Amino acid sequence: MKRVYNFSAGPATLPEEVLKKASEAILEYDNLGFSLIEMSHRSKPYDKINEEAEADMKKIMGLGDDYQVLFMGGGASLQFSMVPMNFLKEGMTADYINTGVWAGKAVIEAKKEGNINVIASSEDRKFCYIPKDIKCTEGAAFLHYTTNNTIYGTEYQFIPDVKVPLVADMSSDMLSRKMDFSKYSLIYAGAQKNLGPAGATIIVIKKSFLETAKDEKELPVMLSYKAHAAKKSIYNTPPVFPIFTVGLVLKWILAQGGLEEIEKANIKKSDYLYKYLDENTDFYSPTVDKDSRSRMNVTFRIVNHDLEPKFIEEAKEKGLVGMKGHRSTGGLRTSIYNAFPYEGVVKLVEFMEEFKKNNK
Repeated sequence: MKRVYNFSAGPATLPEEVLKKASEAILEYDNLGFSLIEMSHRSKPYDKINEEAEADMKKIMGLGDDYQVLFMGGGASLQFSMVPMNFLKEGMTADYINTGVWAGKAVIEAKKEGNINVIASSEDRKFCYIPKDIKCTEGAAFLHYTTNNTIYGTEYQFIPDVKVPLVADMSSDMLSRKMDFSKYSLIYAGAQKNLGPAGATIIVIKKSFLETAKDEKELPVMLSYKAHAAKKSIYNTPPVFPIFTVGLVLKWILAQGGLEEIEKANIKKSDYLYKYLDENTDFYSPTVDKDSRSRMNVTFRIVNHDLEPKFIEEAKEKGLVGMKGHRSTGGLRTSIYNAFPYEGVVKLVEFMEEFKKNNK
């Protein structure tokens, strides 16, 4: 099969070796005589898959037994509701930072559950920067923010220094760089951008924070973190195949040398592309302030916006696909997640230079 360079924001590029192992498991898993997708989630082989994925996740993140990893369905969008449902108790207030579409959706869902303060926002400049002046409400239940904003192409280059429990949606930059993950009380991420196929959601939660959640008797049981934690992610049938594939991606990350090497590769890719954009602002226009740029999602415009549909079509002919910007923003977006190869970024820059010369 001839593979194109897929710049899609998600579901997105996965390592080829992961795809091969996953496809083999669909036909037969571990010489058992049946497919992974026919496997009982309460069988010993699946227990091993689940346990290894949790152990590898914590190993990569440098976390110990004071954290638990949960694998669920529902995507990050379900977490927008679950976080406040579990931790925003009567009489409490939670703080949120609004840096784009998904951060904004989290705010909307949280407001349905209780008192919310939006303590910082970049909406005043169409979300082209990351707010840096962050002061939490005294006694806030938690501070929620989105580490990387897929649609607008911004990313936090720092961890907010706050005295309240820190909750982060890391859906589009999870495990893309070294971080002190122990500063977080809860992290969640949809898998389909950096960690696996659509269908699995990863939650990494500090056990002491989990203890403060509402009891499962106070919530619909499927929306209770305590219920899922007590059953080690198999309260009900989990998304077995996506979780298995996430496990393969985690082993791939470890084989690359962990987050230190992953981060080096991501810096190399994004720096190469941003350097070209910054040197050619007569034709291409980056859309994000330099100190807020995402390494995962590079957003830009062609100065003559009318050329953008032509750019997308001609790029597709060159095997460069998935670069149309989100429908809410327009423009162009290249998502270069962990598994996206450096060679694809080089090919993109070569095409951009050729397109510029032909359309001046």
